[in-house]
Amino acid sequence: MRKSLIAVAIGAALTMAACADKEAAQSAEQPTEQAAEQTQTAQDSGTEFNQSNPFYAESSLPFHAPDFNSIEFDHYRPALLAGMEEHAAEIEAIATNAEAPTFENTIVAMEKSGRLLSRVSAVFGNVAGSAGNDDFTALQVEMAPKFAAHSDSIMLNADLFARVKAIYDARDQFEGEELRLIEDTYKGFVRAGANLNEEQKQRIREINSEMSSVTTEFRNNLMTLVDENLIVVEDEAELAGLSDSQIANLAKTAEAKDMPGKYVITITNTTRQPILQSLENRELREKVWKASAMRGTGNTATDNRPLVKKLAQLRAEKAELLGYDNWGNYVLEQSMASTPEAAQKMLRDLVPAVVSNVEGEMAEIQAVIDAEGGDFEVQPWDWAYYAEKVRAEKYAIDSAEVKEYFEFNRVIEDGLFFAMNQLFGITFEKRDDIPTYADDILVYEVKDVDGESLGLFYGDWFTRDGKRGGAWMSSFVSQSHLLGNKPVILNNMNITKAPDGEPTLLSFDEVSTIFHEIGHALHGMFSDVNYPSLAGTSVSRDYVEFPSTFQEDWTINPKVLANMAKHYETGEQIPQELLDKVMAAKNFNMGFDTLEYISAALLDFEYHTLTSEEAQAIDDVNTYEQAALVRNGVNVDAVPPRYRSSFFAHVFAGGYSAGYYAYMWSEVLAADAFKFMQENGGLTLENGQAFRDTILSKGNSKDPMQQYIDFRGQEPTVDALLERRGLTKPSID
Repeated sequence: MRKSLIAVAIGAALTMAACADKEAAQSAEQPTEQAAEQTQTAQDSGTEFNQSNPFYAESSLPFHAPDFNSIEFDHYRPALLAGMEEHAAEIEAIATNAEAPTFENTIVAMEKSGRLLSRVSAVFGNVAGSAGNDDFTALQVEMAPKFAAHSDSIMLNADLFARVKAIYDARDQFEGEELRLIEDTYKGFVRAGANLNEEQKQRIREINSEMSSVTTEFRNNLMTLVDENLIVVEDEAELAGLSDSQIANLAKTAEAKDMPGKYVITITNTTRQPILQSLENRELREKVWKASAMRGTGNTATDNRPLVKKLAQLRAEKAELLGYDNWGNYVLEQSMASTPEAAQKMLRDLVPAVVSNVEGEMAEIQAVIDAEGGDFEVQPWDWAYYAEKVRAEKYAIDSAEVKEYFEFNRVIEDGLFFAMNQLFGITFEKRDDIPTYADDILVYEVKDVDGESLGLFYGDWFTRDGKRGGAWMSSFVSQSHLLGNKPVILNNMNITKAPDGEPTLLSFDEVSTIFHEIGHALHGMFSDVNYPSLAGTSVSRDYVEFPSTFQEDWTINPKVLANMAKHYETGEQIPQELLDKVMAAKNFNMGFDTLEYISAALLDFEYHTLTSEEAQAIDDVNTYEQAALVRNGVNVDAVPPRYRSSFFAHVFAGGYSAGYYAYMWSEVLAADAFKFMQENGGLTLENGQAFRDTILSKGNSKDPMQQYIDFRGQEPTVDALLERRGLTKPSID
């Protein structure tokens, strides 16, 4: 869901990566005397905040990119504290302005406020998530309740809300982006509790502070759980099935963990672990899977189950105070789905077909196990390993062979950038002069079809210690005509880089993810709005994944494949026979993939459609989780949820609570839009410009469904989604 303008301003520091952070100030060059005085020394910081701090003034680098040659960890705390002080002073000046409230002196003034806070929180949040350490973790823990209190002091300010309401009541005189901003701002205050009495507001403050602390604890626990669930292998023979490069990386990890001569497997992100596809040793597979699936459930010192229950209870209580039946109703009020019931219906309607597909896939896997003399029924730690055997037999495809045609640099330069040039006319020019926060990050200046600079793009594609799992987009600077800002965008992934001197070869899934994330990046890069609160990816959760999922399918465009899918040694084009197998296998195991996702999405709703009393009454999270899966008909033992409750970062540490369904909802839009484009010329500048004009440039300045109708001419249907996932055959006219 799109955050309020205040939450966006500080969100990056709290969530490790913001989809769209707000840059604002009451005046870029002329802060008030009160604000200037308060920024000299950060209260309680013990560290002076002055011109020696690189965050004191806007960066002088191109596009105001962060100057990582100057930024040190000790700069963050005083700058964050000073940023809150300055922002509070600016907001107080707006709230107590003696002049009658107007759009300019209230709404626009708020959009311009908090520039220092936005500047430092964007950098801090991104670096903490991409290259963090214990110092960052400790500072996040310290700052979380301070940020929550700061946000509440603004959103629950009665004088400020009175001014906003006065403008909202006279909104008939406005139109377009201004009207959208007025309505959005007013709703943000109401949803924060501005209409509550003082006793209720105080309880909201307490809940927000506690939720912030618990969420931060959950997130930081996920990093701790990685170290607590290391799988240490003594004998290389146990690693049979892995490539020499994979084994070398495990040895390198062991050395980094002060265990030379051993091999260390680390657990990250989802329940399913990629290494399970290759490991021949069934006992080791079971050990890896259990270390993953049992994370945070009391199997080690760090137990996230109490935090799951606490967050469910706090969220439900907050929703009830604000007049909603539950947290799901509160969250989805401003989404495309509108209600949890609508989103749940979409998911549950898919369950019968998906489970049927899973049963078919399971039968094929069990047949291979039986044929090899295995005296056991397929278990979750067996699925990926034997599914790969089925894939190899069914499509005669070797994943390692496929990787040889997707070398990282070629995928980026001749695949990703080529496709975006063909569709949008943009080019990516490398900028070696822009400093970064870690090695292996590439920076590009993005230029439009007419040569005009659009902004900067950072590609942080490789895994490292201190980086959270998964893939995501965020920004250092968001686009805004009001502030004169062009975007500075960041993509993150967790690709394992090959040892020095060897090429990094990608799986087809990794290639697809690279294309997915550029979709988010271009949503931020092509933003063309006035007000920072409405810019780029500041849209509802069930819309934000649409432009990114849409871009995934260009990975299989014949023109794109012909340009990027070449052997890393010989440069030869991927053989058509192998390519045909890759395409035929694209939807292989889709029943498993879809069920594990739907299970997690439905589990999310099970927690977030509870009343506070029901959440408080949860006796054991593991038991509740299992019962929830049974209730929804998705309790297939061999196919656990993609995320179990205790490490469901999207929901309990990120911004997707009651919103994980959004990926599937967005995929409905993406599949429908992509099919429409294919039927009207495919990969052309004309199509790209239409998509950019109606979707990518609009941010939240226009109703999302109207944006889609402007592009497509009608609302989407699910037909293309089912076809995309191979859950039904395409109709033939």
